Amino acid sequence: MGDHLVMGKVSRKVFEEVILPHLGRRDPSIVVGPRFGVDFSVIDLGDKVLIVEVDPVFVVPEYGWERSAWFAVHILASDVAVSGVPPRYLFIDLNLPLGMSDEELRTLWMLIHRECEKLGIGIAAGHTGRYGGVDYPMIGGATMIGVTTRDGYVTPAMARPGDAVIMTKGPAVETAGILATMFPQVLARRYGEVFAEKAKEIFWLQSVVDDALTLAKLGLRTGVTAMHDATEYGVWGALHDVAEASGVAIRVYEDRLFIRPDVQRVVAAFSEFTGIPVDPYAAISEGTLIATVRPEKVSKAVELLRSRGIDVAVIGEVVEGSGVTLVKRDGEEAEIPVPRQDPFWPVFFKTLEILRGEER
Repeated sequence: MGDHLVMGKVSRKVFEEVILPHLGRRDPSIVVGPRFGVDFSVIDLGDKVLIVEVDPVFVVPEYGWERSAWFAVHILASDVAVSGVPPRYLFIDLNLPLGMSDEELRTLWMLIHRECEKLGIGIAAGHTGRYGGVDYPMIGGATMIGVTTRDGYVTPAMARPGDAVIMTKGPAVETAGILATMFPQVLARRYGEVFAEKAKEIFWLQSVVDDALTLAKLGLRTGVTAMHDATEYGVWGALHDVAEASGVAIRVYEDRLFIRPDVQRVVAAFSEFTGIPVDPYAAISEGTLIATVRPEKVSKAVELLRSRGIDVAVIGEVVEGSGVTLVKRDGEEAEIPVPRQDPFWPVFFKTLEILRGEER
């Protein structure tokens, strides 16, 4: 029997045994290459440094074309923005399903163009075609690039002992945003039509572009030292990524954590509907920024984010050591392990299964 194959990114073992040792010609200009838990690379060209991010073009027609285009662009832009550098160029390869009409392509493309225009991103090159064996949501690949100076960026490896740890928006933003958009009937049954409709707005929180570029105003490395989007495995996963990349430990205080009430209600409803327990802090949360900030800049960081209407809390600090520790309300301490599974996917597919069963 072969290994059990899991949907999503390859395991750390595969990445470190297959990908990492075989990266073509060694080139000293690649100052940050592929790393587990780091979403971009850094290429030093002397007078300029490129921040380079590569991801699938992720499009889900069930979101509606406007949401789909916005999400596709912001997934890419967020991974550049966490360096503290504005995304500037997009290179996009669209491998379209055979069933996608020219009119649907036109609608999607005009919305992608509009979002790039808003963010100041130029589409520099690409490829567009229809091919067999292709289906949503992965309809191609893209590279997003930011341009900066030699020291004009941060990475998740730059957190230092003494830094404060901040979290924006709270956990499970993506989990709640996608579930509310895809399955509003589950929320309507539990809380009524008004809440179900309003909960769909959580979707638009799934970007850290504004969060990260706002924090960059503190000064990169002198103010904000590391930033990371809480994607797979959520807040706990992001904290572990930063701690490991920086060679430090992170202490988080239970009484400083917060979750949006609407997100909490969505997560509770779907957990109840599927019978699957959900730790919101382990759930995928594109749009939740984890950042480390020099202690003297913390109040300014909070002020800047709140001035943009972004919820934020100082949830802990960076210390010497390794791993992530939760300090509970009663003063007890517990190690937070790396989540073994993100609860989003089991909940998503179980919901789909239940609803399809009801339709039969």
